[in-house]
Amino acid sequence: MKMLIDKLQGKQRLTLTETQRALVLLNGRFDAMLGPGEHRLSARKAEVIVFDLTTPVFTSQYADALMRTRPDLADPHVVTVETGANEIAVLSRNGRIWDLLSPDKRLLLWRDAGDWKVETLALSDTHDLPQDLVRRLGQTERGRVLMRGMSSVEVALGRVGLWSIDGVHQKVLTSGTYWFWQLGRKHLVKMVDTRWQAKEVTGQEILTKDRVTLRINLSADFRVTDPLRAVSTVGDFSEALHRALQLAFRKTLGALTLDQMLADKVSVDAEAAAKVRGEMAEIGIEVGDIALKDVILPGEMRDILNKVVATQKEAEANVIRRREETNATRSLLNTAKVMAENPVMLRLKELEALENIASKVDQLTVHNGTEGLMNGVVRLSDQT
Repeated sequence: MKMLIDKLQGKQRLTLTETQRALVLLNGRFDAMLGPGEHRLSARKAEVIVFDLTTPVFTSQYADALMRTRPDLADPHVVTVETGANEIAVLSRNGRIWDLLSPDKRLLLWRDAGDWKVETLALSDTHDLPQDLVRRLGQTERGRVLMRGMSSVEVALGRVGLWSIDGVHQKVLTSGTYWFWQLGRKHLVKMVDTRWQAKEVTGQEILTKDRVTLRINLSADFRVTDPLRAVSTVGDFSEALHRALQLAFRKTLGALTLDQMLADKVSVDAEAAAKVRGEMAEIGIEVGDIALKDVILPGEMRDILNKVVATQKEAEANVIRRREETNATRSLLNTAKVMAENPVMLRLKELEALENIASKVDQLTVHNGTEGLMNGVVRLSDQT
């Protein structure tokens, strides 16, 4: 019966659920924004556009015109979110972050599609994200998806990051994780290791004062104390240290003879180290211990030095041998004098010799008695 009456009256019935809304245009003009329930519309003159709230964003070709000409119809159903030139909007739906709105943007949301909360943040000059916002984004799956559109950098322990935007230095970042808005600006973070490091300079050929060609290996400990100065003053501070070590040691060692160099390495290191440390301090580098690790001689020179050392050692051995022989002879002479002056001592010496001989043979025959011992002929008989 209702359908027949509506048809006779030129009306139509429209039923909307809780998840639907309808925009009604009558004679081409905005007439109503309908919520859930049953509605009677003019069948001939009404244009009805039904929207599903499961899509939270209000998208329509009439959106701009509706918000401009009939805000009274839109406001009960639509939430308008706008950001300025230096603002970011954090949109939360039902207590969870739902989206982020970049600067100079507008978004229309169905009011009944969720419990909306809009938090507007002033965009900093450096476009870095507040740490509390980063933590909130990381707590939800949707937030982690949104973070994919941002840039991040992690500064490890023992390092610092030199942060620049569009080629202009901003500040030095300590260890931690940092996030930046990707809003048409180029963020660059250059990592600099501030821990103690070792610099090896190997295979450097040096011509000594006495024209001997050597190959040396150097080692130096260093660390960066002023990262910005170290990076901005020279193209590569590690290479600058390498060259400083080369030049300082080449000049210092070239003024020494081979014997001087081999005799005292420590003084050579100390002499060159002062120059290197001074140059590196000017570019923000602290240099610690510097060591001359290896001095490698050419093959021919090594053979000559080996012969020299062998000759020296042999001469020293001969001196020691002659000294010992002299001492032994002097000792025998002193013993002979004591025996000549003391017959008892001579007799004891004879008995000691006899005892030594008797311990090595089975039988011992002494002729002329003990009076002739050591003066006559001692016949030894070893019978088996």
